Amino acid sequence: MTTAAHDHRTLGRELGLFDSDRLMGAGLPYWLPDGAAVRHALERYIHEAERRAGYRHVYSPVLGKRELYEISGHWDHYREDMFPPMDLGGGEQVLLRPSLCPHHALIYRSRAHSYRELPLRMAELGGMYRSELSGVLGGLTRVRAITLNDAHIFCTAEQVAREARAALEMIGRAYRALGIRPVRYRLSLPGAGGKYVAAPDMWRRSVALLREVLDGSGLPYEAAEGEAAFYGPKIDVQIADPAGRESTLSTVQIDFHQPERFDLHYIGADGARHRPVMVHRSIIGSVERAVAHLIEQHGGAFPAWLAPVQLAILPVGDAQVARAEAVREQALDLGLRAELVSPSHGTLSARIRAGRLIPYQAVIGAREAAAGRLSVRPRGGHHLPPEPAEQALRRIAAEVVVEEE
Repeated sequence: MTTAAHDHRTLGRELGLFDSDRLMGAGLPYWLPDGAAVRHALERYIHEAERRAGYRHVYSPVLGKRELYEISGHWDHYREDMFPPMDLGGGEQVLLRPSLCPHHALIYRSRAHSYRELPLRMAELGGMYRSELSGVLGGLTRVRAITLNDAHIFCTAEQVAREARAALEMIGRAYRALGIRPVRYRLSLPGAGGKYVAAPDMWRRSVALLREVLDGSGLPYEAAEGEAAFYGPKIDVQIADPAGRESTLSTVQIDFHQPERFDLHYIGADGARHRPVMVHRSIIGSVERAVAHLIEQHGGAFPAWLAPVQLAILPVGDAQVARAEAVREQALDLGLRAELVSPSHGTLSARIRAGRLIPYQAVIGAREAAAGRLSVRPRGGHHLPPEPAEQALRRIAAEVVVEEE
């Protein structure tokens, strides 16, 4: 293992997190066990953060009828980035979805809503697919199969700014928990060309709302023409890799277009039908790009709550393996991701060096095994005095939590 500032593809393979080129390539990464553990911890964190913020989670299909994307506008404005339709016969065609928002609009439309229910916050960690050219694919940052941390808030016009501001604050909390440093905030505006919905009044209204949110947040930002979604402007949170290459990780968008296209409505206090506004937001963007950035940001030394292995248990010799296995079972029961590194993997000092990115290492020698104690070494620190095994494990479990500040 190494903590050198590698490209995430090199370091990710060295750490056994994911692979693509050697297994299949084509922008379709395979998550190896340690990578899957990181991904699961990240997904669990964002799912819980959304639940606490009042989001309801859904699952929607990765396939949609062509008509769905004709209604949303993706077929007209985004077709070149979509995979070709699959013909099912009888004139019916389905596509791999390029976005989750049309599916969430259908879920909203599936029943009537009152103003008392709004804002309605709907979230999903869902797959979507982009027909990227081979020349732009790269590790986890640019892939054809994406798992997006997506959400759509259906709200009244009066609630839009507040919901967008809350989403921006939620992004900030997640970045603190993950140790991510944004390089800048961007107000992404439409540019010249025909890829945008032709509705000048709608654009003016949504841009004004996002400017209000950014100005009220006190965050410095830059406007960038030609970077908006085809249906509306965005707040994009920009990150950079070690080489200084910039990309978008998180986003907040305001959309007046799709509620109209899908004829979404709610019943207001006056008993009449009103059109809701959609706020699109993604806290950590795609799981793939987020993990790629975290690999590079931390050099493989992930925050303890996110690390694929949180505790390595190292028996000094074969005589301590049985005791080490019992300690590992205790650690697993406490919710820790623990791994036993047997003497067959090398000398004790070699095993300690190999596991230097693991947040905690526990050595079990003859005295520790006989006394039921552990000698724990935190990452980057010195061995702590031996302590009862259960006490040590409970302390580690209490320390391996998400810290947002």
